[in-house]
Amino acid sequence: MSATVLSDRPPPHSLLENIAAQNLPPSGPTADVTRDNVAVVWISAATIRATLQMLKDHAQGHLMLFDLTAIDERERIHREGQPSSSFTVVYHLMSLDSRADEVRIKVALTDHAPSLPSISDIWPNANWYEREIWDLFGIHFDRHPFLRRILTPPTWTDHPLRKDHHARATEKPPYSLTEDQEKYEQNALSFDPSLWGMKRHSDHSDFMFLNLGPNHPSVHGVFRIVLQLEGERIVDAVPDIGFHHRGAEKMGERQSWHTYIPYTDRVDYLGGVMNNFPYVMAVETLAGITVPPRAQMIRVMLAELFRIASHLVFYGTMAQDVGQLSPVFYMFTDREKVFSIIEAICGFRMHPAWFRIGGVAMDLPTGWDGLIRTFLDYLPKRLDEYDAMVMRNPIFRARTQGIGAYTKAEAIEWGVTGPGLRACGLEWDYRKYAPYACYDQLDFDIPTGRNGDCYDRIVVHIEEIRQSLRIIRQCLEHMPSGPVKADHPLTTPPPKARTMHDIETLIHHFINVSWGPVIPPGEARACVEATKGLNSYSLISDGGTTSYRTRIRTPSFAHLQMIPLLSRGTMIADLIAIVGSIDFVMADVDR
Repeated sequence: MSATVLSDRPPPHSLLENIAAQNLPPSGPTADVTRDNVAVVWISAATIRATLQMLKDHAQGHLMLFDLTAIDERERIHREGQPSSSFTVVYHLMSLDSRADEVRIKVALTDHAPSLPSISDIWPNANWYEREIWDLFGIHFDRHPFLRRILTPPTWTDHPLRKDHHARATEKPPYSLTEDQEKYEQNALSFDPSLWGMKRHSDHSDFMFLNLGPNHPSVHGVFRIVLQLEGERIVDAVPDIGFHHRGAEKMGERQSWHTYIPYTDRVDYLGGVMNNFPYVMAVETLAGITVPPRAQMIRVMLAELFRIASHLVFYGTMAQDVGQLSPVFYMFTDREKVFSIIEAICGFRMHPAWFRIGGVAMDLPTGWDGLIRTFLDYLPKRLDEYDAMVMRNPIFRARTQGIGAYTKAEAIEWGVTGPGLRACGLEWDYRKYAPYACYDQLDFDIPTGRNGDCYDRIVVHIEEIRQSLRIIRQCLEHMPSGPVKADHPLTTPPPKARTMHDIETLIHHFINVSWGPVIPPGEARACVEATKGLNSYSLISDGGTTSYRTRIRTPSFAHLQMIPLLSRGTMIADLIAIVGSIDFVMADVDR
């Protein structure tokens, strides 16, 4: 397998230096640094397009628009040193030339009809992010090609992530639906191709449409793709998401810092504690908590076990999607073996919510090492069997090789991370180039592909299982001793050592358990190499017991945007293979 490594590319250029070289007038301070040491630069709305275009041109194709979101600043108290703003739009850029070259560009907007120019022509993955901001915050993006709601229904009123929008159904009167309202809702469901940006592609054929989903086994959840067809060949495809939207970010702003941890498990529901990881790290960065080495290695070991469990689901269902029915049963059996280990350690299987602010819930149980060792000896032989059963099967190869291919440049343009990016030949893994926890102490390789097609995406997933086994073995052999939670007053739940000494410490413990810790004001983001790509949590504390702004950047949301690009000109059967190879879950998309 060939790979593009960092040394093959031009030397990195500082994003901050590039911005400063343009002498663009900022709308606030030139730059400030947040708790996570990612620089923040304030740019005026008038110069944001020019700034982003310049940065992308200068990066020679290695600059990714990693995230694009917004903040409702109207009720925020602690904004020292920041320009006056009712709403702030945040562009998070990540250079794949450098392990640490990231920058957040912020634009301050007023409350009256906030708007910005669209950058979907600069970075195509900005399309869905801008629609999300319009949907949830009401910020308009001028010249956007298809600015309509994306996560809420088309008949939704108001914008849910604004602070003046209710957070609970109990804050509104009981729901009722009159006959007129029912007709309105029904009419909103009628399909008009022109409203979806579709147009006639041939003078000699009519529109022919097929709804793939939203309830179809091949779309892996409640997900709809509207296909425009000529025969069985796809002319256009429009993904329709939002059926699974539960307001995960809104919930993050009304739960205490600690009680939100179980909610994170339900985002990538195949990733388990992998979802806890970036959230608790972001809170720990805000609070200044240093996690003990034993807790760090336990976290890594559990995260890699969940990576294996998730990849086994992907492997089995991918084979099933293209017609091979036996492998999924074998692979789910192996997944059960992973879950038996997770259950023995955490007490739960799929959603253990086991990480804590400052460490993990408890120490490893007696006999954990024997369970891990047995599994490490068992799975490699099974993977060899699956290679013969699936990967060397000529029909499977014909259905996946050369199908759904994209280049490294296209992957970066669309914000693809994880196995999908590495399948294009780019040897880039967040665990290597921005190490967190104890990954810098562990030895593992970065699997890559060559062609960026469905087959290579599967190859990378399989090799990642082998590398996860390698990481877990090192955790087994080098597990440090010591505490599993930091000795810090803001760890949650707090330590009980002095709880019963006097009434003051008992009250303090009771309040910390009931309301959670009071986290100092600030902003921080933590990111992990999750099962499907890069997953990050960006948190803002306003000095209270809850998050002021919780932003969840998931890989699946970015990856599904590529479906139109990958499906045009293919057959419907090819689209099934493409969708399966992306490796997504709809809760990770919709949040």
